Amino acid sequence: MDAARLGEIAALGTALLWSLSYVQFTVAVRRIGPAALNRLRLLAALIFLMCAHVAVYGRPVPIDAEPARWGWLILSGVIGFAISDALLFRALFHLGAHRTSLLMSLIPLTSALLAWGAFGERLTWLQMLAGLVTVVGITIVVSSRPAGTRAIARRAICAGVAFAFGAVVAQSARYILSVQGMSGGFPPLSANVLQILAATAAVWAVALVRGTAASSFGLLRDRLAGMMTLGGALTGPFLGVTFSLVALSRAPVGVASTLMALSPVFLLPISRLAFKEPITIRAAAGTALAVSGVALLFLF
Repeated sequence: MDAARLGEIAALGTALLWSLSYVQFTVAVRRIGPAALNRLRLLAALIFLMCAHVAVYGRPVPIDAEPARWGWLILSGVIGFAISDALLFRALFHLGAHRTSLLMSLIPLTSALLAWGAFGERLTWLQMLAGLVTVVGITIVVSSRPAGTRAIARRAICAGVAFAFGAVVAQSARYILSVQGMSGGFPPLSANVLQILAATAAVWAVALVRGTAASSFGLLRDRLAGMMTLGGALTGPFLGVTFSLVALSRAPVGVASTLMALSPVFLLPISRLAFKEPITIRAAAGTALAVSGVALLFLF
């Protein structure tokens, strides 16, 4: 199997893993809140990653990495996890999950544009068409979900869109910085350790300044929230992000980010099972269109 195909498979695995973490974090965030969830899931993911790194490389952190590589991956972690997630949670507050998810489907397009500017990486016209088809399918799937009946003020909508777009750009920047940090064959697992280490240090430092760090652990007395937080950390920042780094290190950024954006499609049946959400004809049609785009990416 060639490297590009391995990267595409890893990107699809990333989308599935992030879908599972979405379900788990949805349960947890309703019980302990977004700020505490973000801190606890990053800490749990860091522990998972360090244990895995010890098992594979014999040490918890890749201390022998070059200073420049540390810089790229630390910057990637802070931007892609600490800052991006903070913006994402604010977008969710103003817009709700439906509108925010729709805007987050812009990540493949922004990633491809950033990769073009940073690396001169170009997609063929067939790959661009496949990416467009996939994004359109994702948009149809996400937009078919009910947004709720609560009226939202125009100012709140504008703020939410701004926060969501900031999260999109930050997450796309993480992809680009990750590729730079992994240049020369640096292991994806080691890259993930450095990224999550930087993000964890950032969010807990802010919590210490605000005096909310100690209270975070008390929230784990909620057993269901604790289980969902640990499970989401396992499938999200640990396995999901590691798979995403494998994808980014093997496949073109535009292709990898488009496939990783399939999470809303996978969420359709998962949410049906987990939350009893109905699957509409429009959502099914969007799923078929998105899968067609994925097929085109594999063929071309």
